[in-house]
Amino acid sequence: MELSVRPPRISSRPSASIQRQLNMYAIAAGAAGVGMLALASPAEAKIIYTPTDVTIVAADRCRLDLNHDGIADFTLSHWSVSLSWTFQSFLSAIPAAGNGVRGCFDALALKAGAKIGTAASFCGHLMAAHYPDGDVGLWRNVKNRYLGLEFKIKGETHYGWARLSVLVENQIIGTASLTGYAYETLPNRIIIAGQTKGAEVVAAQAACLGRLARGSARPLGKVGTHP
Repeated sequence: MELSVRPPRISSRPSASIQRQLNMYAIAAGAAGVGMLALASPAEAKIIYTPTDVTIVAADRCRLDLNHDGIADFTLSHWSVSLSWTFQSFLSAIPAAGNGVRGCFDALALKAGAKIGTAASFCGHLMAAHYPDGDVGLWRNVKNRYLGLEFKIKGETHYGWARLSVLVENQIIGTASLTGYAYETLPNRIIIAGQTKGAEVVAAQAACLGRLARGSARPLGKVGTHP
């Protein structure tokens, strides 16, 4: 008598519990606004951070090349005008054509953790100024504040930051110290002032998506930033 040995019958439909998990994952991915192809994009996120130690004194200019392509994206300018009847000094962040500095005329002195990206004005340039009849600007005697930067790479918009401290002595702009700058390699992607690594953001996004897929409502902690 021959025995007929057949492989176990495998259902072509997943079990109810597995189907529920798949549905939850699909809903979570949809809520996050990403498809399977888009899930690869966050892994490409990368922050290029350049530590520096540059002191800008009167009559100095510091050319800032965020992506190291040999082209200055911004110029930090410290200049003065001395006449027989007046003395004026200025500290400015001058963008190259097509680029911009966060703010409107006055460049904002952002704190660590501030978001730099879309839906904001990038038409600032004056950091600090001394006039005979008064002083203006948001960068007078500040330490470890951030310029929010918008610039172009091959026609696409990228965001970055530059960290500076500015010393004012006897109402006159003394020195500006540039201690680092960074930019996000993905176009149109927000960067956090002081952020030096993209992996933290990627990990947080992946974990968040995973929690949504499991139906967890417990929020994640904030992504860390660097002063």
